[in-house]
Amino acid sequence: MELNPERTAVIAVHCQGDIVSGDGAFAPFFHDQVVSRNVISKIGSLLGSARESGMTVIYTRVAFKPDFSDLNANSPLLKVVEQAGCLKDGTALADIVPELAPTATDTVITHQRVGGFVPELTAVLEDRGIDTLVFAGVATNASVESTARVATDAGYRVIIAEDACSAATPEAHQASIESLGLLAEISSTADLTGASAPQTV
Repeated sequence: MELNPERTAVIAVHCQGDIVSGDGAFAPFFHDQVVSRNVISKIGSLLGSARESGMTVIYTRVAFKPDFSDLNANSPLLKVVEQAGCLKDGTALADIVPELAPTATDTVITHQRVGGFVPELTAVLEDRGIDTLVFAGVATNASVESTARVATDAGYRVIIAEDACSAATPEAHQASIESLGLLAEISSTADLTGASAPQTV
């Protein structure tokens, strides 16, 4: 696989305490697979490699005002947010988990929908001349797939780091990957790390 670091962004999807941590509101849905698939470590390796090679690193983060005045709970996932009172901006569990904390050169996009392909993200990609997007995060069949689908329709080359994603169950993850395989390239952290290694002259 060939990647041009200057035109590639790695997007870490919803690596927030409420979603991936054992004490988060969505732990009953996602934490078991996050742990069993070692997703946090793999995302960390992918992001570290991307930074070393000069790729753009972006986090998409879903968070709401403390009074939820910007929450439109029109889906079961967002109804969980409403019922649990989670993902409140300014709270520790709405932040990116410490193991994957953004650096000063990274970009964090906060949004209020399941998918994260919002105008703020588009603006960053266009400003930096990005045409290739690598996705990792949780959940494969929700926020990752939703964001990746919009990206492909917008004309980007999309790559899914399969082993750096997870869903509520292995079956849900695999079904999503099979579906995404019609729209995107399916790769692994190891292959992407090799592809993003700095080029020697």
